[in-house]
Amino acid sequence: MIQVRPSEQMRGLGVVQNGAPVLAEPARAFDLSAEREAAERVIEQLFCAMERIGQVHSFAKGMGIAAPQIGVARAAAVVQPPDPGSPAIVLLNPCITGRSSDGDEQYEGCLSFFDVRGLVPRPLWITVETTTLEGQLVTTTYERGLARLVHHEIDHLDGLLYTARMRTGIAPIPVEEYRQTGRAWAYEQ
Repeated sequence: MIQVRPSEQMRGLGVVQNGAPVLAEPARAFDLSAEREAAERVIEQLFCAMERIGQVHSFAKGMGIAAPQIGVARAAAVVQPPDPGSPAIVLLNPCITGRSSDGDEQYEGCLSFFDVRGLVPRPLWITVETTTLEGQLVTTTYERGLARLVHHEIDHLDGLLYTARMRTGIAPIPVEEYRQTGRAWAYEQ
């Protein structure tokens, strides 16, 4: 029986894979509320992709997907927190406006190169400004695991993969060597 690599499985579910130009370019912001319908279409596509992916892989740490990962070079992303009862977070034109000086390193995965996991340093909290469909600016602070998920997706919209955040000399490890599968990120209380 032939084993399908995780990255090939994601490609089959419509996730653009590492090396595609759309992943290396900054996404174009929406002019909201003028482009509301276009933003709504992209958000719907992201939710559909998230649902397809969720049917074949569980995400104990939560999950996010950015528009470039489905081949759309627009500034939209969706994050599903790890708690199944929590509503998804929609990020339109997100911009990090503040961050903690304290950080930590945790392993992250990426749907666009799902064969590996990488140890990524991130701040313990970030403040993010987003735009609503009506064109209003909203500022939200995210902490710990949620900050990590949101920051990861904003990086996608800036044309960065998590490997750009890894410390020099540290390389991603094959998913088969990753021993924390299924466990939430650990934080000191």
